[in-house]
Amino acid sequence: MQRTPILDHDPADPPVFTPERLLEGARRQKGLAAARVPAACLLDMDGELVERLVATGRAAPDPSWPCFHTRLHRWTLAGGAEAGVIGGAIGAPFAVLVAEELFASGCEALLSISSAGLVAAEIAPPFFVLIERALRDEGTSYHYLAAARHAEADPALTDAVARALAGAATPLLRGTSWTTDAPFRESDALVAARRAEGILCVEMESAALLAMARARGRAVACLAHVTNAMATRSDDFEKGGQDGQEEALQLCDRALTAALAHAAGRGPWDGSRRR
Repeated sequence: MQRTPILDHDPADPPVFTPERLLEGARRQKGLAAARVPAACLLDMDGELVERLVATGRAAPDPSWPCFHTRLHRWTLAGGAEAGVIGGAIGAPFAVLVAEELFASGCEALLSISSAGLVAAEIAPPFFVLIERALRDEGTSYHYLAAARHAEADPALTDAVARALAGAATPLLRGTSWTTDAPFRESDALVAARRAEGILCVEMESAALLAMARARGRAVACLAHVTNAMATRSDDFEKGGQDGQEEALQLCDRALTAALAHAAGRGPWDGSRRR
C-alpha cells in the first residue's frame, strides 16, 4: 500500500533544485551581477506595509534583486541598519521559496508578518501574536521536517523578539497558530477543535517558515496580525488604516532589530535544545 504522497519522501535527501541555482539562472537571464541583500529581511504577506513605506519615501526598490516572482525594497530601520522588505508572498510554498532565496542571498534574520483569523474565544481583534509554534495543516513543512503535529519556533529568538516588543499599544500575545493551505475550508467543527487545543489564530505561512528555519538552521520569527473572525463580524479586516500600518511597521522595526542581534550572537538552531 502506497503512503500518502506528502509523506512519501525523506526530508533529509539533498534537493536537486536549490535557491542558489535559481538565483544564478535569474541573474544570468536578467544580466545582473551577484549582490547581497540586507542581513535583516521582512516578508510582508499582505503587501500593505511595503506600499506604506514606498508612499512615504522610506523604501526604494533594489534593482539587483534577481527573483523572478518578487520585488525587494530596502528600508532603513530606526537604529540605522538596513532591512530588505518583500510584499505579497502569500501562502506556505511561496513564502518559503522567497525565504530560501533571501537566505541564499545574505539574509541572516527573517521576520514574517501576516494577517490572521481569530480562533481563540473571548479575545477581540485586533491584536498581534508572536508565534511560538504552528499547527502543520499545510504541505510545505513536510518537505523540511519529518511528520509531526507542530513546527516549533526557536525559543531564544522568540524571547528576544518578545522583549523588544514589550509595551506595544495593541495587545501582543504569544502562543500557537494554525497554518492552513485552504482558508475557505475552515469549518465550524475544525475551528472548534483548534480552539479546544488552545490555538489563537489561523494563517497560511508560519508552520512552513518555522519548519524551514529548523531544518536549515535559520533565524526566523513569525508575527500574526489578528484582524478578523473569518468574515463573521461587521468590522472584520479592520487594521486601523494608516495608523495601524505605522504601528505594525514600528513593531516590525523593533522585531527585526532584535532578531538580527540574536542571529549575530547565536549558533545555528536545530531544534534539539531549548534555551
